[in-house]
Amino acid sequence: MRIVIDMMGADLGVLPIIEGVSKALGSVAFKPVLVGDESKAKAFISKDLASKVELIHCPDYIHMEEHATDALKRKESSIFVAMDILKNGADALVSAGHSGATMGLATLKIGRIRGVNRPALCTLMPSIKERASLCLDVGANTDCKAEYLLDFAIMGYQYAKDVLGYENPTVGLLANGEEDSKGNLITKEAFKLISEYPLFNQHNMDTPIFKGNVEGNDIFENVVDVVVCDGFVGNVVLKTTEGTASAIGSVFRNEIKCSLGAKLGAFLLKGAFYTLKQKTDYAEYGGAPSWE
Repeated sequence: MRIVIDMMGADLGVLPIIEGVSKALGSVAFKPVLVGDESKAKAFISKDLASKVELIHCPDYIHMEEHATDALKRKESSIFVAMDILKNGADALVSAGHSGATMGLATLKIGRIRGVNRPALCTLMPSIKERASLCLDVGANTDCKAEYLLDFAIMGYQYAKDVLGYENPTVGLLANGEEDSKGNLITKEAFKLISEYPLFNQHNMDTPIFKGNVEGNDIFENVVDVVVCDGFVGNVVLKTTEGTASAIGSVFRNEIKCSLGAKLGAFLLKGAFYTLKQKTDYAEYGGAPSWE
């Protein structure tokens, strides 16, 4: 596989991107195409790695504070060049840069799957059970129609079933209560559309796929495998979860430093703390795949 990697725009520069490519090549064979500032990248690319990658010089990139639409006019930017390479025959594209620019260019240059009204970003959320909960949309569409939420439900179900390998995945609609009557005007309409859609309306099934409305705390209890919401709500849920996990970690570290007994207890619970970190640290769950 020929995979395009946009090296520009990440929080910590090009080094983590190059390290990630190097580690990935140690696990699976593929052809990386690195797009970005050659002068910044070459200092971190070993001779061995240089023989395995294709490097395309492209110093310009879309900064996080810039508008996503700027990418449509910046033909020399790294994500624009990377998207062109994908369009012309590469197999996949990965970027740690401006997500809005990536989504916008993907929609414009690659296009959407027939029948999909809007692209969505999905992410895995930690849960107390073995399965992580899939949440979408988490930022691509801040204003949605009910039809978009139906699309997200279908795409999320298929992703959980065919990509994650979940057996009999279930779907829920995020609302301010579990009752069918809860939610705003959009979610109430979406509830009706999802309930009546043939995929989710199979009365002969012992366990229905669509479980109805779910609340925020249900995400972490894996009440359903796929949680559907608009991008505004989903992004707030995502960032709140990240902030809460970081805050809990800081509280634990500060309390452990307070006494010898706490340090001893932390040492004895080292394995449990490690599991907790893996379960709650958003960095463990990687990036967000884009459904177009």
